Amino acid sequence: MTRLTEFTSYADAQTHFSKDGLWQLFDGTRDHFNIAHECIDRHVDGDNVALRVAHADGADEVITFEEISRRSSQIAHYLTGRGIAKGDRVAVMIEPSLPFYCVLFGVIKAGAVAVPMFSLFGPDGIRLRVGDCKPEIFFTNSEKASDATEGGAKNVVVVDQAFLDGLNDLPATFDWTTSGRDLAVLQYTSGTTRALPAAVKHSQQSIVTLMVAALYATGIRPGDRFFCPSSPAWGHGLWHGTLAPLAMGVSTGTFSGRFDAVRLLKALQDFRITNLTAAATHYRMMRNTGEAENFNYVFEKLSFTGEPIDTETANYVERVFGTKVRSMYGTTEIGVIISNYPGADDLEVRDGAMGKAVPGVEVEVQRPDGTPADPDETGELMVKKHGEWFPTKDLGRVDADGYFYHGGRADDVIISAGWTIGAVEVEDAVLSHPAVAECAVIGAPDPVRGLVVKAYIILKSPETEGLTKSIQDHVRARLARHEYPRQIEFVTELPKTPAGKVNRKILRDQQAAKREAAE
Repeated sequence: MTRLTEFTSYADAQTHFSKDGLWQLFDGTRDHFNIAHECIDRHVDGDNVALRVAHADGADEVITFEEISRRSSQIAHYLTGRGIAKGDRVAVMIEPSLPFYCVLFGVIKAGAVAVPMFSLFGPDGIRLRVGDCKPEIFFTNSEKASDATEGGAKNVVVVDQAFLDGLNDLPATFDWTTSGRDLAVLQYTSGTTRALPAAVKHSQQSIVTLMVAALYATGIRPGDRFFCPSSPAWGHGLWHGTLAPLAMGVSTGTFSGRFDAVRLLKALQDFRITNLTAAATHYRMMRNTGEAENFNYVFEKLSFTGEPIDTETANYVERVFGTKVRSMYGTTEIGVIISNYPGADDLEVRDGAMGKAVPGVEVEVQRPDGTPADPDETGELMVKKHGEWFPTKDLGRVDADGYFYHGGRADDVIISAGWTIGAVEVEDAVLSHPAVAECAVIGAPDPVRGLVVKAYIILKSPETEGLTKSIQDHVRARLARHEYPRQIEFVTELPKTPAGKVNRKILRDQQAAKREAAE
């Protein structure tokens, strides 16, 4: 049977996709399966590069499959020697680096449950997660050790090169005993509705389903030089940016340390990356540097996730990087369900469209009463799971040809004087103004209209004179006249989730607090 990695077209994806085809990409079975083996151990051959890490300080780190395999086995022996048993939680709060990957795969190899934690969490953020998952060991670096202790973590272990070298007497292989159904990763989402976002449970065999996204949303194929700047503490960075390419034996890369868009551009050039997946915010930040044209690229495939990308940035990326950036849509809970199939030359990439449903997934736009919406009618995006429709909590529409379009979060809709206005569309129009760098739109209370559109705007320069009217006129010319931002507030920063998405909820909460204080 021809492997799914040998097909690249949209037509072939619809014809040849099968769940059995996904399993044929792996060595394991449902009864005997381990992510560390599938992503690392089976690809050890000479000096094959697994990861290229661009550090913020300018250093480049190149890590081979062999080194991760050997050192992760030693970590696994270390854990079992400390009494860590199958299913025990082990926290990993380390920036992308050799220590991070060795610990991550060592934990999974031992049958314990890896709990990645964002390295910028302070004691309060750590305390919430430690209290929830109760890790037996907390791996971190020297800089964060005191925060981990203050946050209530027990058995804090600092992992650096000296620690890894201290395990060299332990065996360089490990006989893992996990099944596909065993829990492997507990991952907290970057959601914004609760103080402690939900923790999503991933089994060892979750990576099999992940390959749907790898094949059709990021378009990974053997021979690619992949890169994802998103932190592996989050779903996009860990599953799409790290585990998926490694499972195919494809070298991947990421960013470590305080993000710098120019440093990223240099890494994409120096590493000769052919396939890049990033958040929409990353592409905007690269555009806003004004320096993207100063580097050379060899991109063949580009994809983005997290939130819609504005038209100006999409056009800029295509012009400078030489290929269209293609959308992928999903959530940590449901996985990727819609994509533009990077590498598929037979699928048109329509401006503003998220793409079409991935193979094996049924997606529908529904009205509030659960009936299917008509083409181009806005409703809630729903995905069928286990025979029932599951809400994504996002709005959208689908055209007559099956292309889906994002309509924003359900709670981001603005009802103004009876008109329904989507924050995403207004933001796209505002961002097309030449003076605007970033933008977030919410509804602001109004005694006559109920709500009006309010835009929080970061400018490319500090000069604001005349820009309020200029931006309003600019939006009026592109959207319906009632959709322009009647209120504009110029700011120097926008609240964002750790995954880089604009956090409109914080803006709404701040606005409500100011209004309450003024009453």
